Amino acid sequence: MTEQARILVIDDEESIRKSLAAVLEEKGYLVDTAENGKEAIEKSKTRPYNLALVDIRLPDMDGVQLLTAIKETIPKTIKIIITGYPSLENAIEAVNKGADAYIIKPFDMNKLIDMIKEHLKKQQEARKYSEKKVAEFIETRARELEKQP
Repeated sequence: MTEQARILVIDDEESIRKSLAAVLEEKGYLVDTAENGKEAIEKSKTRPYNLALVDIRLPDMDGVQLLTAIKETIPKTIKIIITGYPSLENAIEAVNKGADAYIIKPFDMNKLIDMIKEHLKKQQEARKYSEKKVAEFIETRARELEKQP
């Protein structure tokens, strides 16, 4: 990865925020944390994040509601729901509201890291593809304009 990915960890449990931040920073990611939805929304307005780890139960809002708010401020962000209260209903709702993945606490940190790497790789490939398509369009359009009298 040519640039460091930015990750926002949103969880009301300080121990989870700190341990995730420490592990992710050790893996080379730039990490920011938020303890509630409001703080996460404010941070997402001031800086872009490649990925957000979102606890489904936050003190001020439901994590699924936060997915919608984050999608509005940083639409290309990968959103992974983290929950200690798994249910088929909230998994379906999370995916329908834009979650890219869903992981259950307590989770295997290696599996989470692998999931993050895979999603960031796909994001980077999509960005390269988009950049290539834009460059092709510009080149084609420039040639068309050169041919005009």
